[in-house]
Amino acid sequence: MGVGVDSEAKKGYKAVAKYLMVSPSKVRPVADIVRRKTYAEAVAILEAMPQKGAGMLNKVIKSAAANALVQNKKLDEEMLYLKEIRVDDGPRHKRVWPRSHGRRDILLKRMSHISVVVDEIASMGE
Repeated sequence: MGVGVDSEAKKGYKAVAKYLMVSPSKVRPVADIVRRKTYAEAVAILEAMPQKGAGMLNKVIKSAAANALVQNKKLDEEMLYLKEIRVDDGPRHKRVWPRSHGRRDILLKRMSHISVVVDEIASMGE
């Protein structure tokens, strides 16, 4: 089945943040701005953005870079780029608002799972 080939294609250093109390639809436009950028450029962009999701995304990107630097001592921050950013749906908290005549409205508090993969710039063209 080509197990060795798949593991070579999935090279990179990963970090995941789960159960974040922000809607994925609010984080995805922020992720689209920094996708495929270098690590330093992405961090600079995210620190200047006012969105709540930008701060959360920035934290996950820094964690992935720290994982890369711990696992490979020869790497430098300037050698990293954002290979993949995924913002997935998490579970939803349901809140109930009472309404007249015994009815109710349901408010869905959406959560996100953010996963980031950083890799070396040398392998960017592959």
